[in-house]
Amino acid sequence: MRKEDKKVLIDSISQQLEEANNFYLTNISALNAEDTSDLRRLSFKNGIKLVVVKNTLLKKAMENVDKDLSELHSTLVGNTAIMFSEAGNAPAKMIKEFRKNSDKPIIKGAYIEETVYLGDDQLEFLVSIKSKDELIADIVALLQSPVKNVVSSLQSGGSTLTGILKTLSEREG
Repeated sequence: MRKEDKKVLIDSISQQLEEANNFYLTNISALNAEDTSDLRRLSFKNGIKLVVVKNTLLKKAMENVDKDLSELHSTLVGNTAIMFSEAGNAPAKMIKEFRKNSDKPIIKGAYIEETVYLGDDQLEFLVSIKSKDELIADIVALLQSPVKNVVSSLQSGGSTLTGILKTLSEREG
């Protein structure tokens, strides 16, 4: 590969890393052609961009971004594929689903919302991370809960108050 081509590739990867809030570094080297195609199709279906890249180029691209990705440098051994995703847990869920038929891909590391996770043993934790939309839904539900309780109390209190007033008016009469 020519030096100019490498620079273009490094710049492209740098831009993707800079813009991504979530990405996973994985090893898919032991997958055969059919399994690799299946993984690519599943990635596309789940809105995950899968890019296979040379470690030396990826390391240079990581050094070009404003994020601290130095913890991930130790994972740049062997073959590396990057999975970019909008949702932090989407690649982990996809990997878990894909592993029902294969023991790959292996998670080398992940960068999710400014936090670095290292090792394949993090899979279950990464699956359980809530996406931004899920967190917003949880917050909305929490905010609605007290309002619903107040409205419910007022509605039930109104009928109780009416009953008390009716009873008192009947006693006086």
